[in-house]
Amino acid sequence: MRDAYHEELDSIGEGLVEMARLVGSAIGRATTAMLDSDLKLAENVIAGDQKVDDLQHDLEARAIALLARQQPVATDLRIVVTSLRMSADLERSGDLAQHVAKLARLRFPESVVPNDLHATILEMGQLAQRLMAKAAEVIITKDIDLALQLEQDDDEMDQLHRTLFQHLMDDRWKHGIETAVDVTLLGRYYERFADHAVSVAKRVVYLVTGEHADELQPPTGPEVAGA
Repeated sequence: MRDAYHEELDSIGEGLVEMARLVGSAIGRATTAMLDSDLKLAENVIAGDQKVDDLQHDLEARAIALLARQQPVATDLRIVVTSLRMSADLERSGDLAQHVAKLARLRFPESVVPNDLHATILEMGQLAQRLMAKAAEVIITKDIDLALQLEQDDDEMDQLHRTLFQHLMDDRWKHGIETAVDVTLLGRYYERFADHAVSVAKRVVYLVTGEHADELQPPTGPEVAGA
């Protein structure tokens, strides 16, 4: 009986990893669809978000059933409750990838992104995908150091986000108001996607340690002092 119970707990974690991998792929493909004005790929990303939603609903149902049948306590309860919160982060990430694809579809056959911002947006899309891949790895390995590293990695996304705004506020901007709105939205989508990846990693820290990531003290000792 207990073996079946722990198999169910493990299956919830596996569902989270699958969700993370799906939304990571989705943001990468949505970025390609937008930069290449690829309508078919954009439609594929939009339709694919249903699988992420279905996975979340299934995960929620299994987690709630576990709470009702097993009444877990201590670490097991933390796993179930934290997994529910992570699934919400991942579902929202899928929505954000879908938003990018919908913007590509809306502007087709025109390009959403001006040529002088292609490199920045591409970098944001690639970084978003890497962050989510790292979040998936954190779920699998429960590596606290890797989880805490994600917040530092997210600083790079914040810098790219600021770069976009510098372009938008430049007096030499010549692409019009509609494009400025599109680029502003894109920047927000990528920034929020990265935030959700970081949130997933932070929740793993809580799952493993029982402490919130923001409350953990930075490492100290001779090695750090001598660094």
